[in-house]
Amino acid sequence: MMSGSELGRRQFLRLSALGVLPAVSSVSSKQVVDVSEMGARGDGRTLNTHALQRAIDSVHDAGGGVVVLTPGIFLSGGLMLRSRVTLHLEAGAVLLGSTNTEDYEYHPGPPVEGDANGRHLIFALDAEDIAVTGQGTIDGNGAAFWHRKGRPAPRGEDLWGDVIAWDYEPATQRRPSPMLEFARCRNLRIEGITLRNAAGWTLRPVACESVFIHGIRVRNPVYAPNTDGMDITACRNVFVSDCDIATGDDAICIKSENPYGELLPTKNITVTNCVLSTCCNGFKVGTATHGRVENIVFSNSVIYNDDSTPLNQRLTSGIALEIVDGGAMQGVTISNIRMENARTPLFIRLGRRTPGAGSSLRNLRIDGLHATGAILTSSITGLPGMPVEDIVVSNSSFYSGEHGRASWAQKEVPEQSEKYPEARMFGRLPASGLYIRHAHGIRLHNLECLSSSPEERATLVCDDGSDLEIHALRSAAPDSPASIIQLHNCKDVFVHGHRAPAMTGAFLRVSGGESAGISLVANDLSRAAAPVAVVAGAAPAALTSHPL
Repeated sequence: MMSGSELGRRQFLRLSALGVLPAVSSVSSKQVVDVSEMGARGDGRTLNTHALQRAIDSVHDAGGGVVVLTPGIFLSGGLMLRSRVTLHLEAGAVLLGSTNTEDYEYHPGPPVEGDANGRHLIFALDAEDIAVTGQGTIDGNGAAFWHRKGRPAPRGEDLWGDVIAWDYEPATQRRPSPMLEFARCRNLRIEGITLRNAAGWTLRPVACESVFIHGIRVRNPVYAPNTDGMDITACRNVFVSDCDIATGDDAICIKSENPYGELLPTKNITVTNCVLSTCCNGFKVGTATHGRVENIVFSNSVIYNDDSTPLNQRLTSGIALEIVDGGAMQGVTISNIRMENARTPLFIRLGRRTPGAGSSLRNLRIDGLHATGAILTSSITGLPGMPVEDIVVSNSSFYSGEHGRASWAQKEVPEQSEKYPEARMFGRLPASGLYIRHAHGIRLHNLECLSSSPEERATLVCDDGSDLEIHALRSAAPDSPASIIQLHNCKDVFVHGHRAPAMTGAFLRVSGGESAGISLVANDLSRAAAPVAVVAGAAPAALTSHPL
Protein backbone atom coordinates (compact mmCIF):
# COMPACT_ATOMS: atom_id res chain seq x y z
CA MET A 1 0.00 0.00 0.00
CA MET A 2 1.38 3.44 -0.94
CA SER A 3 2.18 5.93 1.79
CA GLY A 4 0.66 9.42 1.72
CA SER A 5 3.92 10.92 0.49
CA GLU A 6 4.23 8.35 -2.31
CA LEU A 7 0.64 9.05 -3.33
CA GLY A 8 1.30 12.79 -3.23
CA ARG A 9 4.33 12.48 -5.48
CA ARG A 10 2.42 10.34 -7.93
CA GLN A 11 -0.50 12.81 -8.01
CA PHE A 12 1.96 15.68 -8.43
CA LEU A 13 3.53 14.11 -11.51
CA ARG A 14 0.17 13.26 -13.09
CA LEU A 15 -1.37 16.67 -12.45
CA SER A 16 1.76 18.44 -13.66
CA ALA A 17 1.42 16.60 -16.96
CA LEU A 18 -2.23 17.66 -17.19
CA GLY A 19 -1.38 21.31 -16.54
CA VAL A 20 -3.56 21.42 -13.43
CA LEU A 21 -0.97 22.60 -10.94
CA PRO A 22 -0.46 26.31 -10.33
CA ALA A 23 2.29 27.75 -12.50
CA VAL A 24 4.69 28.64 -9.69
CA SER A 25 8.11 27.21 -8.99
CA SER A 26 7.42 26.58 -5.29
CA VAL A 27 4.82 23.84 -5.86
CA SER A 28 5.81 20.59 -4.14
CA SER A 29 4.19 17.21 -3.62
CA LYS A 30 2.95 18.43 -0.22
CA GLN A 31 0.56 20.70 -2.09
CA VAL A 32 -1.22 17.86 -3.90
CA VAL A 33 -3.69 16.28 -1.50
CA ASP A 34 -5.86 13.28 -2.23
CA VAL A 35 -9.01 13.74 -0.15
CA SER A 36 -8.77 10.14 1.04
CA GLU A 37 -5.69 11.22 3.03
CA MET A 38 -8.04 13.42 5.05
CA GLY A 39 -10.46 10.58 5.68
CA ALA A 40 -12.93 11.18 2.84
CA ARG A 41 -14.73 8.09 1.61
CA GLY A 42 -16.18 7.88 -1.89
CA ASP A 43 -18.92 5.39 -1.01
CA GLY A 44 -21.90 7.67 -1.72
CA ARG A 45 -23.11 7.40 1.90
CA THR A 46 -20.50 8.94 4.18
CA LEU A 47 -20.90 12.68 4.68
CA ASN A 48 -17.47 14.05 3.78
CA THR A 49 -17.95 17.80 4.35
CA HIS A 50 -15.37 18.12 7.12
CA ALA A 51 -12.79 15.87 5.46
CA LEU A 52 -13.04 17.74 2.16
CA GLN A 53 -12.83 21.11 3.88
CA ARG A 54 -9.75 19.97 5.82
CA ALA A 55 -8.11 19.06 2.51
CA ILE A 56 -8.89 22.49 1.04
CA ASP A 57 -7.70 24.30 4.15
CA SER A 58 -4.46 22.32 4.39
CA VAL A 59 -3.55 23.10 0.78
CA HIS A 60 -4.40 26.76 1.27
CA ASP A 61 -2.34 26.95 4.48
CA ALA A 62 0.63 25.35 2.68
CA GLY A 63 0.61 28.15 0.13
CA GLY A 64 -1.62 26.63 -2.53
CA GLY A 65 -1.94 23.57 -4.72
CA VAL A 66 -4.45 20.93 -5.72
CA VAL A 67 -7.11 18.96 -3.86
CA VAL A 68 -7.87 15.76 -5.77
CA LEU A 69 -11.04 13.67 -5.81
CA THR A 70 -10.30 10.23 -7.25
CA PRO A 71 -13.05 7.97 -8.69
CA GLY A 72 -15.90 7.50 -6.26
CA ILE A 73 -19.02 9.28 -5.01
CA PHE A 74 -18.19 11.82 -2.30
CA LEU A 75 -21.29 13.03 -0.44
CA SER A 76 -20.86 16.52 0.97
CA GLY A 77 -22.50 19.63 2.30
CA GLY A 78 -21.27 23.14 1.59
CA LEU A 79 -17.55 23.70 0.97
CA MET A 80 -15.50 26.91 1.05
CA LEU A 81 -12.87 27.11 -1.70
CA ARG A 82 -9.92 29.26 -0.67
CA SER A 83 -7.23 31.24 -2.47
CA ARG A 84 -4.64 29.43 -4.57
CA VAL A 85 -6.50 26.11 -4.36
CA THR A 86 -7.56 24.01 -7.34
CA LEU A 87 -10.30 21.44 -6.72
CA HIS A 88 -9.65 18.70 -9.27
CA LEU A 89 -12.14 15.89 -9.94
CA GLU A 90 -10.70 12.98 -11.85
CA ALA A 91 -12.82 11.06 -14.37
CA GLY A 92 -15.22 8.91 -12.37
CA ALA A 93 -15.17 11.22 -9.35
CA VAL A 94 -18.53 12.65 -8.24
CA LEU A 95 -19.02 15.38 -5.65
CA LEU A 96 -22.62 14.74 -4.57
CA GLY A 97 -24.58 17.36 -2.69
CA SER A 98 -26.33 16.43 0.53
CA THR A 99 -30.13 16.53 0.56
CA ASN A 100 -30.15 18.02 4.08
CA THR A 101 -30.28 21.81 3.96
CA GLU A 102 -28.64 21.93 7.41
CA ASP A 103 -25.43 20.69 5.78
CA TYR A 104 -25.09 23.99 3.90
CA GLU A 105 -23.80 26.99 5.83
CA TYR A 106 -25.59 30.25 5.04
CA HIS A 107 -23.24 32.92 3.69
CA PRO A 108 -24.54 36.50 4.13
CA GLY A 109 -25.12 38.50 0.98
CA PRO A 110 -28.01 37.09 -1.04
CA PRO A 111 -31.49 36.93 0.51
CA VAL A 112 -32.10 34.16 3.02
CA GLU A 113 -34.66 32.68 0.62
CA GLY A 114 -34.91 32.92 -3.15
CA ASP A 115 -33.41 31.72 -6.41
CA ALA A 116 -29.99 32.74 -5.04
CA ASN A 117 -30.06 32.31 -1.30
CA GLY A 118 -26.63 32.06 0.33
CA ARG A 119 -26.36 28.26 0.49
CA HIS A 120 -24.01 26.54 -1.95
CA LEU A 121 -22.25 23.26 -2.54
CA ILE A 122 -19.07 25.19 -3.41
CA PHE A 123 -18.57 28.80 -2.31
CA ALA A 124 -15.67 31.24 -2.46
CA LEU A 125 -15.52 34.83 -1.21
CA ASP A 126 -12.69 37.30 -1.80
CA ALA A 127 -10.47 34.51 -3.11
CA GLU A 128 -7.93 34.64 -5.90
CA ASP A 129 -6.23 32.11 -8.16
CA ILE A 130 -8.85 29.40 -7.63
CA ALA A 131 -10.10 26.68 -9.96
CA VAL A 132 -12.47 23.74 -10.30
CA THR A 133 -11.19 21.36 -12.96
CA GLY A 134 -11.17 17.80 -14.25
CA GLN A 135 -13.32 15.25 -16.03
CA GLY A 136 -15.40 14.46 -12.97
CA THR A 137 -18.91 15.53 -11.98
CA ILE A 138 -20.50 17.83 -9.42
CA ASP A 139 -24.07 16.65 -8.73
CA GLY A 140 -26.43 18.82 -6.70
CA ASN A 141 -29.01 16.09 -5.99
CA GLY A 142 -31.57 18.58 -7.25
CA ALA A 143 -34.60 16.31 -7.44
CA ALA A 144 -34.68 16.21 -3.63
CA PHE A 145 -35.42 19.94 -3.61
CA TRP A 146 -38.36 20.13 -6.09
CA HIS A 147 -41.88 18.74 -6.21
CA ARG A 148 -44.75 18.76 -8.67
CA LYS A 149 -47.32 21.52 -8.36
CA GLY A 150 -50.19 19.40 -9.57
CA ARG A 151 -51.36 22.09 -11.99
CA PRO A 152 -53.79 21.09 -14.75
CA ALA A 153 -52.23 20.03 -18.03
CA PRO A 154 -52.23 22.92 -20.52
CA ARG A 155 -54.63 22.75 -23.43
CA GLY A 156 -53.09 22.01 -26.81
CA GLU A 157 -53.88 25.49 -28.13
CA ASP A 158 -52.03 27.02 -25.16
CA LEU A 159 -48.79 25.07 -25.49
CA TRP A 160 -47.16 27.87 -27.51
CA GLY A 161 -46.95 29.97 -24.32
CA ASP A 162 -46.51 27.21 -21.75
CA VAL A 163 -43.26 26.09 -20.08
CA ILE A 164 -42.74 22.55 -18.78
CA ALA A 165 -40.75 23.85 -15.77
CA TRP A 166 -43.99 25.38 -14.47
CA ASP A 167 -45.02 21.84 -13.51
CA TYR A 168 -42.51 21.94 -10.65
CA GLU A 169 -41.62 24.29 -7.82
CA PRO A 170 -38.99 24.32 -5.07
CA ALA A 171 -39.87 22.12 -2.11
CA THR A 172 -37.97 24.61 0.04
CA GLN A 173 -36.57 28.07 -0.58
CA ARG A 174 -33.58 27.02 1.52
CA ARG A 175 -32.30 24.82 -1.29
CA PRO A 176 -28.60 25.35 -2.11
CA SER A 177 -28.56 27.88 -4.95
CA PRO A 178 -26.44 28.64 -6.87
CA MET A 179 -24.77 25.25 -6.61
CA LEU A 180 -21.41 26.94 -7.29
CA GLU A 181 -21.09 30.56 -6.12
CA PHE A 182 -17.93 32.65 -6.48
CA ALA A 183 -18.17 36.16 -5.02
CA ARG A 184 -15.62 38.97 -5.35
CA CYS A 185 -13.00 36.56 -6.66
CA ARG A 186 -10.09 37.19 -9.01
CA ASN A 187 -8.52 34.76 -11.47
CA LEU A 188 -11.21 32.08 -11.39
CA ARG A 189 -11.04 29.05 -13.68
CA ILE A 190 -13.75 26.42 -14.25
CA GLU A 191 -12.68 23.82 -16.78
CA GLY A 192 -13.70 20.40 -18.08
CA ILE A 193 -16.11 19.58 -15.29
CA THR A 194 -19.70 18.31 -15.58
CA LEU A 195 -22.28 20.12 -13.44
CA ARG A 196 -25.61 18.35 -13.10
CA ASN A 197 -28.83 18.19 -11.12
CA ALA A 198 -28.52 21.62 -9.54
CA ALA A 199 -31.18 22.41 -6.96
CA GLY A 200 -31.42 25.98 -8.30
CA TRP A 201 -29.02 28.09 -10.30
CA THR A 202 -26.00 26.07 -11.33
CA LEU A 203 -22.98 28.41 -11.54
CA ARG A 204 -22.69 32.09 -10.64
CA PRO A 205 -19.57 34.23 -10.60
CA VAL A 206 -20.61 37.55 -9.03
CA ALA A 207 -18.46 40.68 -8.73
CA CYS A 208 -15.49 38.69 -10.03
CA GLU A 209 -12.63 39.72 -12.31
CA SER A 210 -10.72 37.57 -14.80
CA VAL A 211 -12.97 34.52 -15.08
CA PHE A 212 -12.23 31.62 -17.44
CA ILE A 213 -14.94 29.00 -18.04
CA HIS A 214 -13.95 26.41 -20.62
CA GLY A 215 -15.30 23.08 -21.78
CA ILE A 216 -17.86 22.45 -19.05
CA ARG A 217 -21.06 20.43 -19.40
CA VAL A 218 -24.27 21.37 -17.59
CA ARG A 219 -27.02 18.78 -17.37
CA ASN A 220 -30.19 19.69 -15.51
CA PRO A 221 -33.63 18.24 -16.32
CA VAL A 222 -35.67 20.41 -18.68
CA TYR A 223 -38.48 20.53 -16.09
CA ALA A 224 -36.18 21.57 -13.21
CA PRO A 225 -37.35 25.00 -11.92
CA ASN A 226 -34.94 27.96 -11.84
CA THR A 227 -31.94 25.88 -12.88
CA ASP A 228 -30.05 28.53 -14.83
CA GLY A 229 -26.92 27.07 -16.36
CA MET A 230 -24.65 30.06 -15.84
CA ASP A 231 -25.34 33.51 -14.36
CA ILE A 232 -22.51 35.96 -14.98
CA THR A 233 -23.23 38.85 -12.62
CA ALA A 234 -21.43 42.17 -12.07
CA CYS A 235 -18.21 40.65 -13.44
CA ARG A 236 -15.55 42.01 -15.73
CA ASN A 237 -13.18 40.28 -18.12
CA VAL A 238 -14.98 36.95 -18.48
CA PHE A 239 -14.16 34.32 -21.12
CA VAL A 240 -16.64 31.47 -21.73
CA SER A 241 -15.92 28.94 -24.46
CA ASP A 242 -16.73 25.43 -25.68
CA CYS A 243 -19.49 24.77 -23.15
CA ASP A 244 -22.41 22.35 -23.60
CA ILE A 245 -25.44 23.37 -21.54
CA ALA A 246 -28.85 21.68 -21.30
CA THR A 247 -31.07 22.88 -18.48
CA GLY A 248 -34.54 23.94 -17.29
CA ASP A 249 -34.08 27.71 -17.20
CA ASP A 250 -31.83 30.28 -18.89
CA ALA A 251 -28.78 28.51 -20.31
CA ILE A 252 -26.44 31.51 -20.09
CA CYS A 253 -27.65 34.67 -18.37
CA ILE A 254 -25.82 37.96 -17.81
CA LYS A 255 -26.95 40.21 -14.96
CA SER A 256 -25.92 43.45 -13.28
CA GLU A 257 -26.56 43.39 -9.55
CA ASN A 258 -24.35 42.75 -6.55
CA PRO A 259 -25.68 41.31 -3.28
CA TYR A 260 -22.10 41.43 -1.90
CA GLY A 261 -21.47 45.16 -2.12
CA GLU A 262 -21.47 48.17 -4.39
CA LEU A 263 -23.17 47.98 -7.78
CA LEU A 264 -20.55 47.20 -10.41
CA PRO A 265 -20.78 47.19 -14.20
CA THR A 266 -20.86 43.90 -16.03
CA LYS A 267 -18.39 44.39 -18.85
CA ASN A 268 -15.97 42.73 -21.22
CA ILE A 269 -17.75 39.37 -21.48
CA THR A 270 -17.11 36.94 -24.35
CA VAL A 271 -19.11 33.75 -24.93
CA THR A 272 -18.18 31.60 -27.92
CA ASN A 273 -18.38 28.09 -29.39
CA CYS A 274 -21.17 26.90 -27.09
CA VAL A 275 -24.16 24.58 -27.54
CA LEU A 276 -27.26 25.57 -25.55
CA SER A 277 -30.61 23.86 -24.97
CA THR A 278 -33.44 24.68 -22.56
CA CYS A 279 -37.18 25.36 -22.27
CA CYS A 280 -36.45 28.99 -21.41
CA ASN A 281 -33.89 31.42 -22.92
CA GLY A 282 -30.73 30.30 -24.64
CA PHE A 283 -28.54 33.41 -24.28
CA LYS A 284 -30.00 36.17 -22.15
CA VAL A 285 -29.01 39.55 -20.77
CA GLY A 286 -31.33 40.44 -17.88
CA THR A 287 -33.29 40.65 -15.76
CA ALA A 288 -31.76 41.95 -12.51
CA THR A 289 -29.98 44.59 -14.56
CA HIS A 290 -29.72 47.47 -12.11
CA GLY A 291 -26.30 48.64 -13.32
CA ARG A 292 -24.42 48.86 -16.60
CA VAL A 293 -23.94 45.99 -19.01
CA GLU A 294 -21.44 46.75 -21.76
CA ASN A 295 -18.97 45.19 -24.16
CA ILE A 296 -20.64 41.79 -24.52
CA VAL A 297 -19.82 39.36 -27.35
CA PHE A 298 -21.75 36.14 -28.09
CA SER A 299 -20.61 34.23 -31.17
CA ASN A 300 -20.22 30.98 -33.10
CA SER A 301 -22.77 28.98 -31.14
CA VAL A 302 -25.80 26.69 -31.54
CA ILE A 303 -29.07 27.08 -29.65
CA TYR A 304 -31.46 24.20 -30.20
CA ASN A 305 -34.26 21.83 -29.34
CA ASP A 306 -34.79 18.60 -31.22
CA ASP A 307 -37.67 18.34 -33.70
CA SER A 308 -39.33 15.79 -31.40
CA THR A 309 -39.26 18.14 -28.40
CA PRO A 310 -42.81 18.96 -27.17
CA LEU A 311 -43.79 22.56 -27.74
CA ASN A 312 -43.77 23.58 -24.08
CA GLN A 313 -40.25 22.16 -23.66
CA ARG A 314 -38.81 24.31 -26.43
CA LEU A 315 -36.85 27.50 -25.98
CA THR A 316 -39.09 30.48 -25.26
CA SER A 317 -36.35 32.67 -26.79
CA GLY A 318 -33.10 31.87 -28.49
CA ILE A 319 -31.65 35.28 -27.66
CA ALA A 320 -33.22 37.67 -25.14
CA LEU A 321 -31.74 41.11 -24.40
CA GLU A 322 -33.67 42.86 -21.63
CA ILE A 323 -33.21 45.99 -19.53
CA VAL A 324 -36.13 46.74 -17.18
CA ASP A 325 -34.69 47.58 -13.75
CA GLY A 326 -32.98 50.92 -14.27
CA GLY A 327 -29.75 49.71 -15.80
CA ALA A 328 -28.10 50.44 -19.13
CA MET A 329 -27.08 48.04 -21.88
CA GLN A 330 -24.73 49.03 -24.68
CA GLY A 331 -22.03 47.56 -26.85
CA VAL A 332 -23.45 44.08 -27.43
CA THR A 333 -22.34 42.07 -30.49
CA ILE A 334 -23.96 38.77 -31.47
CA SER A 335 -22.76 36.87 -34.55
CA ASN A 336 -22.87 33.50 -36.28
CA ILE A 337 -25.62 31.86 -34.25
CA ARG A 338 -27.74 28.94 -35.47
CA MET A 339 -31.05 28.12 -33.80
CA GLU A 340 -33.37 25.17 -34.18
CA ASN A 341 -36.90 25.17 -32.77
CA ALA A 342 -36.59 28.22 -30.56
CA ARG A 343 -40.15 29.51 -30.25
CA THR A 344 -38.91 33.12 -30.58
CA PRO A 345 -35.52 33.67 -32.21
CA LEU A 346 -34.86 37.23 -30.99
CA PHE A 347 -36.43 39.26 -28.16
CA ILE A 348 -35.11 42.74 -27.33
CA ARG A 349 -36.95 44.65 -24.61
CA LEU A 350 -36.52 47.97 -22.83
CA GLY A 351 -39.07 48.24 -20.03
CA ARG A 352 -39.77 49.73 -16.62
CA ARG A 353 -40.44 46.85 -14.24
CA THR A 354 -38.95 48.88 -11.39
CA PRO A 355 -41.19 51.97 -10.96
CA GLY A 356 -39.36 55.23 -11.58
CA ALA A 357 -36.30 53.54 -13.02
CA GLY A 358 -34.82 55.06 -16.15
CA SER A 359 -33.24 52.35 -18.28
CA SER A 360 -31.49 52.51 -21.64
CA LEU A 361 -30.68 49.98 -24.33
CA ARG A 362 -28.51 50.98 -27.29
CA ASN A 363 -25.68 50.05 -29.61
CA LEU A 364 -26.43 46.41 -30.41
CA ARG A 365 -25.04 44.55 -33.43
CA ILE A 366 -26.60 41.25 -34.50
CA ASP A 367 -25.24 39.51 -37.60
CA GLY A 368 -25.53 36.01 -39.01
CA LEU A 369 -28.48 34.77 -36.96
CA HIS A 370 -30.14 31.77 -38.63
CA ALA A 371 -33.29 30.41 -36.95
CA THR A 372 -35.62 27.58 -38.00
CA GLY A 373 -38.80 26.28 -36.38
CA ALA A 374 -39.97 29.59 -34.90
CA ILE A 375 -43.62 30.02 -33.91
CA LEU A 376 -43.56 33.47 -32.25
CA THR A 377 -42.47 36.72 -33.83
CA SER A 378 -39.13 38.29 -32.99
CA SER A 379 -39.47 41.76 -31.52
CA ILE A 380 -37.52 44.92 -30.66
CA THR A 381 -39.53 47.16 -28.32
CA GLY A 382 -39.11 50.12 -25.99
CA LEU A 383 -41.67 52.36 -24.31
CA PRO A 384 -43.26 55.68 -25.29
CA GLY A 385 -40.61 58.35 -24.77
CA MET A 386 -38.03 55.67 -23.91
CA PRO A 387 -36.98 54.07 -27.20
CA VAL A 388 -34.42 51.38 -27.87
CA GLU A 389 -31.64 52.96 -29.94
CA ASP A 390 -28.95 52.16 -32.48
CA ILE A 391 -29.59 48.50 -33.25
CA VAL A 392 -28.35 46.74 -36.39
CA VAL A 393 -29.69 43.34 -37.47
CA SER A 394 -28.04 42.00 -40.62
CA ASN A 395 -27.52 38.90 -42.75
CA SER A 396 -30.04 36.90 -40.75
CA SER A 397 -32.94 34.55 -41.45
CA PHE A 398 -36.07 33.59 -39.53
CA TYR A 399 -38.00 30.53 -40.70
CA SER A 400 -41.39 29.69 -39.23
CA GLY A 401 -43.78 26.79 -39.52
CA GLU A 402 -46.72 28.49 -37.79
CA HIS A 403 -49.91 29.52 -39.59
CA GLY A 404 -50.03 33.30 -39.17
CA ARG A 405 -53.64 34.43 -38.93
CA ALA A 406 -55.15 37.67 -40.21
CA SER A 407 -56.85 38.22 -36.85
CA TRP A 408 -53.43 38.56 -35.23
CA ALA A 409 -52.60 41.33 -37.68
CA GLN A 410 -55.50 43.40 -36.32
CA LYS A 411 -54.47 43.00 -32.71
CA GLU A 412 -53.72 46.03 -30.54
CA VAL A 413 -50.44 45.23 -28.81
CA PRO A 414 -50.43 46.21 -25.10
CA GLU A 415 -47.47 48.17 -23.73
CA GLN A 416 -46.90 45.91 -20.69
CA SER A 417 -44.38 48.47 -19.41
CA GLU A 418 -44.03 47.02 -15.89
CA LYS A 419 -44.49 43.36 -16.72
CA TYR A 420 -41.73 40.78 -16.40
CA PRO A 421 -40.05 40.72 -19.83
CA GLU A 422 -40.39 37.55 -21.86
CA ALA A 423 -41.03 36.81 -25.50
CA ARG A 424 -44.60 35.65 -24.99
CA MET A 425 -45.58 38.78 -23.01
CA PHE A 426 -47.36 40.36 -26.01
CA GLY A 427 -48.99 37.16 -27.23
CA ARG A 428 -49.37 36.85 -30.98
CA LEU A 429 -48.00 39.85 -32.87
CA PRO A 430 -49.20 41.57 -36.08
CA ALA A 431 -45.96 40.79 -37.97
CA SER A 432 -44.69 37.41 -39.09
CA GLY A 433 -40.95 38.14 -39.11
CA LEU A 434 -40.12 41.15 -36.94
CA TYR A 435 -42.14 43.60 -34.83
CA ILE A 436 -40.55 46.94 -33.84
CA ARG A 437 -42.05 49.60 -31.55
CA HIS A 438 -40.72 52.74 -29.85
CA ALA A 439 -37.34 52.56 -31.54
CA HIS A 440 -34.77 54.99 -32.94
CA GLY A 441 -31.85 54.27 -35.23
CA ILE A 442 -32.74 50.71 -36.26
CA ARG A 443 -30.87 49.30 -39.28
CA LEU A 444 -32.10 46.12 -40.97
CA HIS A 445 -29.92 44.69 -43.74
CA ASN A 446 -30.43 41.53 -45.77
CA LEU A 447 -33.05 39.75 -43.68
CA GLU A 448 -34.99 36.69 -44.82
CA CYS A 449 -38.33 35.90 -43.19
CA LEU A 450 -40.14 32.87 -44.61
CA SER A 451 -42.80 30.42 -43.47
CA SER A 452 -43.66 26.89 -44.52
CA SER A 453 -47.31 27.52 -43.55
CA PRO A 454 -49.86 30.08 -44.76
CA GLU A 455 -49.03 33.58 -43.53
CA GLU A 456 -51.66 36.34 -43.45
CA ARG A 457 -49.65 39.06 -41.72
CA ALA A 458 -47.13 41.63 -42.89
CA THR A 459 -43.53 40.50 -42.67
CA LEU A 460 -42.28 43.60 -40.85
CA VAL A 461 -44.31 46.00 -38.70
CA CYS A 462 -42.89 49.14 -37.11
CA ASP A 463 -44.88 51.42 -34.80
CA ASP A 464 -43.44 54.71 -33.51
CA GLY A 465 -40.01 54.43 -35.09
CA SER A 466 -37.59 57.11 -36.23
CA ASP A 467 -34.36 57.16 -38.22
CA LEU A 468 -34.95 53.68 -39.64
CA GLU A 469 -33.28 51.88 -42.52
CA ILE A 470 -34.82 48.77 -44.09
CA HIS A 471 -32.68 47.18 -46.78
CA ALA A 472 -33.06 43.97 -48.82
CA LEU A 473 -35.86 42.25 -46.91
CA ARG A 474 -36.81 38.92 -48.49
CA SER A 475 -40.13 37.22 -47.84
CA ALA A 476 -43.05 35.57 -49.57
CA ALA A 477 -46.21 37.53 -50.33
CA PRO A 478 -48.76 37.22 -47.52
CA ASP A 479 -51.77 34.98 -48.14
CA SER A 480 -53.97 38.03 -47.60
CA PRO A 481 -54.12 41.70 -48.65
CA ALA A 482 -51.45 42.52 -46.05
CA SER A 483 -48.39 44.44 -47.18
CA ILE A 484 -44.82 43.24 -46.82
CA ILE A 485 -43.86 46.24 -44.66
CA GLN A 486 -46.21 48.26 -42.45
CA LEU A 487 -45.15 51.56 -40.86
CA HIS A 488 -47.31 53.38 -38.32
CA ASN A 489 -46.35 56.85 -37.08
CA CYS A 490 -42.78 56.42 -38.28
CA LYS A 491 -40.41 59.23 -39.27
CA ASP A 492 -37.26 59.43 -41.38
CA VAL A 493 -37.38 55.95 -42.86
CA PHE A 494 -35.18 54.79 -45.74
CA VAL A 495 -36.54 51.72 -47.57
CA HIS A 496 -34.27 50.47 -50.35
CA GLY A 497 -32.92 47.47 -52.22
CA HIS A 498 -36.10 45.37 -52.14
CA ARG A 499 -37.69 43.13 -54.74
CA ALA A 500 -41.37 42.58 -54.13
CA PRO A 501 -42.39 38.90 -54.30
CA ALA A 502 -44.99 37.81 -56.81
CA MET A 503 -48.64 38.22 -55.77
CA THR A 504 -47.85 41.08 -53.38
CA GLY A 505 -50.62 43.62 -52.80
CA ALA A 506 -49.27 47.01 -51.73
CA PHE A 507 -45.61 46.52 -50.86
CA LEU A 508 -45.57 49.23 -48.17
CA ARG A 509 -48.44 50.39 -45.98
CA VAL A 510 -48.08 53.74 -44.20
CA SER A 511 -50.52 54.85 -41.49
CA GLY A 512 -50.76 57.38 -38.68
CA GLY A 513 -50.83 61.16 -38.68
CA GLU A 514 -47.26 61.44 -37.35
CA SER A 515 -45.74 59.63 -40.33
CA ALA A 516 -43.15 61.76 -42.16
CA GLY A 517 -39.96 61.55 -44.20
CA ILE A 518 -40.42 58.05 -45.60
CA SER A 519 -38.36 57.34 -48.72
CA LEU A 520 -38.55 54.38 -51.10
CA VAL A 521 -35.41 54.31 -53.24
CA ALA A 522 -34.10 51.76 -55.75
CA ASN A 523 -36.72 49.07 -55.15
CA ASP A 524 -38.08 46.65 -57.76
CA LEU A 525 -41.80 46.71 -57.01
CA SER A 526 -42.94 45.59 -60.45
CA ARG A 527 -44.57 42.44 -59.09
CA ALA A 528 -46.58 44.29 -56.44
CA ALA A 529 -50.14 45.42 -57.16
CA ALA A 530 -49.13 48.85 -55.82
CA PRO A 531 -45.92 50.27 -54.39
CA VAL A 532 -47.56 51.99 -51.44
CA ALA A 533 -50.85 52.29 -49.60
CA VAL A 534 -51.20 55.47 -47.54
CA VAL A 535 -54.05 55.01 -45.06
CA ALA A 536 -55.47 55.80 -41.62
CA GLY A 537 -54.53 59.43 -41.20
CA ALA A 538 -51.17 59.41 -42.95
CA ALA A 539 -50.60 62.18 -45.49
CA PRO A 540 -49.38 61.34 -49.02
CA ALA A 541 -46.66 63.95 -48.52
CA ALA A 542 -45.17 61.75 -45.80
CA LEU A 543 -43.69 59.53 -48.49
CA THR A 544 -41.47 59.88 -51.56
CA SER A 545 -40.72 57.06 -53.98
CA HIS A 546 -37.86 56.66 -56.46
CA PRO A 547 -38.19 53.24 -58.12
CA LEU A 548 -35.52 51.52 -60.16
